[in-house]
Amino acid sequence: MDHARVLCVGNIVLEIALDFASAAPSVVKSIRQRDLLNTWLRLYARGQTVPAIWEYQPARLEEELSDLIYYTVDISAPTPRLIIQSEGTRISRAYGHTGKGVLLDDYIGPRLAPFVMPIYHECVARGLPVYSVADVDDIYGRVVAYERLLLPFQTDGKVCHVIASLKTFCEDGGFEIKNLMRGNDALPRPKLRAVIDRDLFHRAPGRIAAADVVEFADQPGVTAEIVELN
Repeated sequence: MDHARVLCVGNIVLEIALDFASAAPSVVKSIRQRDLLNTWLRLYARGQTVPAIWEYQPARLEEELSDLIYYTVDISAPTPRLIIQSEGTRISRAYGHTGKGVLLDDYIGPRLAPFVMPIYHECVARGLPVYSVADVDDIYGRVVAYERLLLPFQTDGKVCHVIASLKTFCEDGGFEIKNLMRGNDALPRPKLRAVIDRDLFHRAPGRIAAADVVEFADQPGVTAEIVELN
Protein backbone atom coordinates (compact mmCIF):
# COMPACT_ATOMS: atom_id res chain seq x y z
CA MET A 1 0.00 0.00 0.00
CA ASP A 2 1.44 3.37 -1.02
CA HIS A 3 1.13 6.21 1.46
CA ALA A 4 2.11 9.78 0.67
CA ARG A 5 3.40 11.83 3.55
CA VAL A 6 4.12 15.56 3.56
CA LEU A 7 7.15 16.07 5.76
CA CYS A 8 8.39 19.45 6.99
CA VAL A 9 12.10 19.66 7.84
CA GLY A 10 12.98 23.18 8.89
CA ASN A 11 11.83 25.35 6.01
CA ILE A 12 11.93 22.46 3.54
CA VAL A 13 8.76 20.57 2.62
CA LEU A 14 9.31 17.06 1.29
CA GLU A 15 6.62 14.76 -0.04
CA ILE A 16 7.69 11.17 0.51
CA ALA A 17 5.81 8.20 -0.95
CA LEU A 18 6.62 5.00 0.92
CA ASP A 19 5.41 1.49 0.37
CA PHE A 20 4.31 -0.31 3.53
CA ALA A 21 3.70 -4.03 3.29
CA SER A 22 0.91 -5.72 5.23
CA ALA A 23 2.47 -8.24 7.61
CA ALA A 24 1.86 -10.66 10.46
CA PRO A 25 3.92 -10.60 13.67
CA SER A 26 6.20 -13.30 12.27
CA VAL A 27 7.85 -10.63 10.09
CA VAL A 28 9.87 -9.52 13.15
CA LYS A 29 13.23 -11.30 13.22
CA SER A 30 14.67 -10.50 16.65
CA ILE A 31 13.54 -12.79 19.47
CA ARG A 32 13.65 -9.90 21.94
CA GLN A 33 11.56 -7.70 19.65
CA ARG A 34 9.07 -10.54 19.19
CA ASP A 35 8.74 -10.74 22.99
CA LEU A 36 8.03 -7.01 23.15
CA LEU A 37 5.50 -7.31 20.33
CA ASN A 38 3.79 -10.32 21.92
CA THR A 39 3.22 -8.36 25.13
CA TRP A 40 1.62 -5.56 23.09
CA LEU A 41 -0.51 -8.10 21.19
CA ARG A 42 -1.84 -9.66 24.39
CA LEU A 43 -3.02 -6.23 25.54
CA TYR A 44 -4.46 -5.36 22.13
CA ALA A 45 -6.35 -8.65 21.82
CA ARG A 46 -8.54 -7.97 24.87
CA GLY A 47 -10.70 -5.45 23.04
CA GLN A 48 -9.02 -5.03 19.65
CA THR A 49 -7.83 -1.62 20.73
CA VAL A 50 -4.47 0.09 21.26
CA PRO A 51 -3.36 -0.30 24.90
CA ALA A 52 -2.32 2.43 27.29
CA ILE A 53 1.39 2.76 27.99
CA TRP A 54 0.96 2.24 31.74
CA GLU A 55 -0.37 -1.28 31.03
CA TYR A 56 2.74 -2.27 29.11
CA GLN A 57 5.04 -4.27 31.38
CA PRO A 58 6.95 -6.86 29.32
CA ALA A 59 9.15 -9.43 31.00
CA ARG A 60 12.85 -8.58 31.30
CA LEU A 61 12.13 -4.95 30.46
CA GLU A 62 15.25 -3.81 32.31
CA GLU A 63 17.40 -5.87 29.94
CA GLU A 64 15.91 -4.08 26.94
CA LEU A 65 15.97 -0.47 28.13
CA SER A 66 19.28 0.32 26.43
CA ASP A 67 17.69 -0.50 23.06
CA LEU A 68 14.36 1.26 23.72
CA ILE A 69 13.36 4.85 23.06
CA TYR A 70 10.17 6.30 24.53
CA TYR A 71 8.37 9.13 22.75
CA THR A 72 5.39 11.32 23.50
CA VAL A 73 3.28 12.34 20.52
CA ASP A 74 2.06 15.90 20.01
CA ILE A 75 -0.99 15.61 17.77
CA SER A 76 -1.93 19.30 17.92
CA ALA A 77 -0.03 20.03 14.69
CA PRO A 78 -1.20 18.83 11.22
CA THR A 79 1.73 16.42 11.20
CA PRO A 80 2.27 14.60 14.53
CA ARG A 81 5.45 15.57 16.34
CA LEU A 82 7.38 13.03 18.41
CA ILE A 83 9.35 14.17 21.45
CA ILE A 84 12.14 11.95 22.79
CA GLN A 85 11.69 10.99 26.45
CA SER A 86 14.67 8.61 26.81
CA GLU A 87 18.25 9.52 27.55
CA GLY A 88 21.48 7.58 27.46
CA THR A 89 20.26 4.64 25.41
CA ARG A 90 22.71 2.50 23.46
CA ILE A 91 21.30 3.72 20.19
CA SER A 92 22.12 7.32 21.09
CA ARG A 93 25.73 6.36 20.37
CA ALA A 94 24.70 5.63 16.80
CA TYR A 95 23.53 9.23 16.43
CA GLY A 96 26.40 10.71 18.39
CA HIS A 97 24.43 12.33 21.21
CA THR A 98 21.40 11.94 23.46
CA GLY A 99 18.19 13.80 22.75
CA LYS A 100 15.84 13.83 25.73
CA GLY A 101 13.21 16.53 25.28
CA VAL A 102 14.12 17.08 21.61
CA LEU A 103 11.80 16.65 18.64
CA LEU A 104 12.72 13.49 16.75
CA ASP A 105 12.96 15.21 13.37
CA ASP A 106 15.32 17.82 14.85
CA TYR A 107 17.38 15.09 16.52
CA ILE A 108 17.98 13.01 13.39
CA GLY A 109 18.38 16.05 11.11
CA PRO A 110 17.20 16.85 7.56
CA ARG A 111 19.47 14.24 5.96
CA LEU A 112 17.81 11.26 7.68
CA ALA A 113 14.34 12.65 8.38
CA PRO A 114 12.86 11.66 4.97
CA PHE A 115 13.84 8.04 5.67
CA VAL A 116 12.79 7.91 9.32
CA MET A 117 9.84 10.20 10.04
CA PRO A 118 7.30 8.63 7.63
CA ILE A 119 7.73 5.32 9.49
CA TYR A 120 6.79 6.94 12.81
CA HIS A 121 3.92 8.85 11.20
CA GLU A 122 2.54 5.60 9.81
CA CYS A 123 2.60 4.03 13.28
CA VAL A 124 0.71 6.99 14.75
CA ALA A 125 -1.78 7.23 11.89
CA ARG A 126 -2.60 3.51 11.81
CA GLY A 127 -2.40 2.85 15.54
CA LEU A 128 -0.59 -0.40 14.76
CA PRO A 129 2.96 -1.75 15.17
CA VAL A 130 5.32 -0.88 12.34
CA TYR A 131 8.49 -2.83 11.57
CA SER A 132 11.30 -1.71 9.30
CA VAL A 133 14.73 -2.92 8.31
CA ALA A 134 17.42 -0.85 6.61
CA ASP A 135 21.08 -1.46 5.83
CA VAL A 136 23.56 1.16 7.04
CA ASP A 137 27.35 1.27 6.86
CA ASP A 138 29.55 1.76 9.90
CA ILE A 139 32.59 4.05 9.73
CA TYR A 140 34.67 1.14 8.39
CA GLY A 141 32.21 0.28 5.62
CA ARG A 142 30.72 -2.83 7.25
CA VAL A 143 27.04 -3.38 6.43
CA VAL A 144 24.81 -3.29 9.52
CA ALA A 145 21.12 -4.24 9.55
CA TYR A 146 19.12 -1.65 11.49
CA GLU A 147 15.86 -3.22 12.69
CA ARG A 148 13.18 -0.90 14.11
CA LEU A 149 9.95 -1.98 15.83
CA LEU A 150 7.47 0.77 16.73
CA LEU A 151 4.65 0.15 19.21
CA PRO A 152 1.81 2.70 19.64
CA PHE A 153 -0.05 3.49 22.87
CA GLN A 154 -3.17 5.56 23.36
CA THR A 155 -5.00 7.77 25.83
CA ASP A 156 -8.66 8.68 25.27
CA GLY A 157 -8.63 7.02 21.86
CA LYS A 158 -5.61 8.91 20.50
CA VAL A 159 -2.06 7.64 20.04
CA CYS A 160 0.02 9.72 22.42
CA HIS A 161 3.04 7.49 23.08
CA VAL A 162 5.32 5.37 20.92
CA ILE A 163 8.01 2.96 22.07
CA ALA A 164 10.76 2.12 19.59
CA SER A 165 12.90 -0.99 19.88
CA LEU A 166 16.07 -0.58 17.83
CA LYS A 167 18.34 -3.51 17.05
CA THR A 168 21.55 -3.64 15.02
CA PHE A 169 23.07 -6.75 13.47
CA CYS A 170 26.12 -7.36 11.31
CA GLU A 171 26.65 -10.66 9.50
CA ASP A 172 30.41 -10.07 9.65
CA GLY A 173 30.28 -10.02 13.44
CA GLY A 174 31.55 -6.91 15.20
CA PHE A 175 30.89 -3.39 14.03
CA GLU A 176 31.33 0.16 15.27
CA ILE A 177 28.07 1.57 16.62
CA LYS A 178 29.52 4.98 17.45
CA ASN A 179 28.18 7.51 14.93
CA LEU A 180 26.68 4.64 12.93
CA MET A 181 23.95 6.91 11.54
CA ARG A 182 26.23 9.89 10.97
CA GLY A 183 29.69 8.50 10.33
CA ASN A 184 29.71 8.43 6.53
CA ASP A 185 27.97 9.82 3.48
CA ALA A 186 26.01 6.66 2.64
CA LEU A 187 22.29 6.97 3.37
CA PRO A 188 20.25 4.11 4.84
CA ARG A 189 19.13 1.54 2.29
CA PRO A 190 15.58 0.46 3.17
CA LYS A 191 14.97 -3.30 2.91
CA LEU A 192 11.50 -3.58 4.46
CA ARG A 193 8.71 -1.38 5.78
CA ALA A 194 5.69 -3.23 7.14
CA VAL A 195 2.54 -2.45 9.12
CA ILE A 196 1.70 -5.40 11.37
CA ASP A 197 -2.03 -5.57 10.71
CA ARG A 198 -2.63 -9.33 10.40
CA ASP A 199 -2.93 -12.06 13.05
CA LEU A 200 -3.17 -9.49 15.83
CA PHE A 201 -3.23 -11.98 18.64
CA HIS A 202 -0.66 -13.96 20.59
CA ARG A 203 -0.97 -17.67 21.24
CA ALA A 204 1.57 -18.97 23.72
CA PRO A 205 3.63 -21.82 22.23
CA GLY A 206 2.90 -25.34 23.36
CA ARG A 207 -0.68 -24.69 24.43
CA ILE A 208 -3.95 -25.93 22.98
CA ALA A 209 -6.39 -23.16 22.19
CA ALA A 210 -9.91 -23.18 23.60
CA ALA A 211 -12.45 -25.07 21.48
CA ASP A 212 -9.72 -27.07 19.71
CA VAL A 213 -10.76 -30.70 19.30
CA VAL A 214 -8.43 -33.46 20.43
CA GLU A 215 -9.01 -37.04 19.40
CA PHE A 216 -7.24 -39.77 21.37
CA ALA A 217 -5.98 -42.64 19.26
CA ASP A 218 -7.39 -46.12 19.75
CA GLN A 219 -5.50 -48.34 22.13
CA PRO A 220 -6.26 -51.99 22.96
CA GLY A 221 -9.12 -52.14 25.43
CA VAL A 222 -9.66 -48.35 25.35
CA THR A 223 -12.65 -46.70 23.68
CA ALA A 224 -11.84 -43.82 21.35
CA GLU A 225 -12.92 -40.50 22.80
CA ILE A 226 -13.16 -37.01 21.38
CA VAL A 227 -12.72 -34.15 23.82
CA GLU A 228 -13.51 -30.50 23.07
CA LEU A 229 -11.46 -28.09 25.15
CA ASN A 230 -13.23 -24.92 26.32
